[in-house]
Parts: sequence; structure tokens; C-alpha cells
Amino acid sequence: MGQQIQAWRSASDQRLWLSMLIDAMEGISRPERRDEPCDSQVLDAFRAQLARPALAPIPYASAYSLRN
Repeated sequence: MGQQIQAWRSASDQRLWLSMLIDAMEGISRPERRDEPCDSQVLDAFRAQLARPALAPIPYASAYSLRN
């Protein structure tokens, strides 16, 4: 959850990551997996992550805003 996205070293790294993401999504979308209960702390962490604004990191930009 607290991971930062790093710049891709190569196109093959990016393809590998995308392939792993697709495999994970396919595995989780199976009906037998969807029926499994999920830990409430994990769900709360996901909800908190999704509630945050989606901001792309900009090189040399400050994390602070004048709007705060």
C-alpha cells in the first residue's frame, strides 16, 4: 500500500510488471476467490488508499499545495 512507483528501467520490466498485474487480476476474479472473506483491516486500508487524490508524481515538484 505504501509503495512508490519507480521509473521503469526498460520496456521489458514494464511488460513483466503488466503481465504480473494481469495474472493477479485474473486469479482474483475467479468465483471461488471472490467468495473468500477478506480481512476488514485490509479492506479499510484499500478504502483509505482509494479515498486519496490520484496525483502523478512530477519531478522537482513539492508535495505541498497553495490550496491547503
